[in-house]
Amino acid sequence: MTISAGIAGNLSSPARPRAISRWLLAIAALVFLMVVIGGITRLTESGLSMVRWEPVSGVVPPLNDAEWQAEFEAYKAYPEYRKVNRGMSLAEFKNIFFWEYLHRLLGRLIGVAFALPLLWFAWKRAIPKGYGWRLTALFALGGLQGAIGWWMVASGLIDRPDVSHLRLATHLSAALLILGGLVWTALDLSRLADDPRARPARYAASVIPLTILLVLQILLGAFTAGLNAGFAFNSWPLMGDRWFPENVPMLAPYWQNLVDNPVVVQFAHRTLAYAVALAALATAWIAARRGAGRNAAELAGMTLLQFALGVATIVTGVELWLGVAHQAGAALLVIAVVGVAHRLGRIR
Repeated sequence: MTISAGIAGNLSSPARPRAISRWLLAIAALVFLMVVIGGITRLTESGLSMVRWEPVSGVVPPLNDAEWQAEFEAYKAYPEYRKVNRGMSLAEFKNIFFWEYLHRLLGRLIGVAFALPLLWFAWKRAIPKGYGWRLTALFALGGLQGAIGWWMVASGLIDRPDVSHLRLATHLSAALLILGGLVWTALDLSRLADDPRARPARYAASVIPLTILLVLQILLGAFTAGLNAGFAFNSWPLMGDRWFPENVPMLAPYWQNLVDNPVVVQFAHRTLAYAVALAALATAWIAARRGAGRNAAELAGMTLLQFALGVATIVTGVELWLGVAHQAGAALLVIAVVGVAHRLGRIR
């Protein structure tokens, strides 16, 4: 019996959909934690403190004064120190190093926590037929996410002492895609455990408009974080004393401003929030009418909480804990949308 044959699945083998579902939910919890720590890393400007990508040897942090000093000297050779943090003490460097190291360490832990049980389930022929490719794809996406993370960090090690907000958006979007995929697959497997004849749910068409708006909002949120656009205006609902500030070139050229201009990006992010909230509440109403009351309540409640967190983040000048809570809220909102889409897909 080969590993590949195990991953392919076998109807005559002792499939364990319930155990695999619980394992995937545990991995999803780790990914959620990864998103939270990623938010802390970004808001504390810690992401460029580790200037080398060492997937294996990087597991071990500096262990003595000489190693810490060598790591600090390596950091000093790059733009962030020379242009932003010149004169930083070793103690201050250790503070920012901690968050980036923890972020990378958790990424490695997730990889191991996914790979080893996947091989075990495959060896035991416990993966239900049709799910092997999904689990393999999720694992591959996790590996790709690690490469995307370094690709993002590398953008801040050349001339500009900050990571590319476009690469940051790619990194965050990939993380939330993996999170959604884990939860969706876990829900399918949980249903299969209850009913061996159950087929995988289809993504409910009624949730697609909300999904598109949420994807756009997440991208704008990543742009906002990457450009530090949250600091542009700290008032709500107006930006200063207007809905849109004077003397800001919003439409010329439109797409460049929407991607690169911090003021326009904040305006677009806070304005699209209204559309996302309305779409989410409408979707929750549809779900409630179709018998998915609990999922509807979760979606409506998470939507209102996330909207409030967004407003609070703006008016407090991006208070650290609120900014992190807002990013965590985005992940929880993705889970809520996945839950509604899955439930309505089953009702169909």
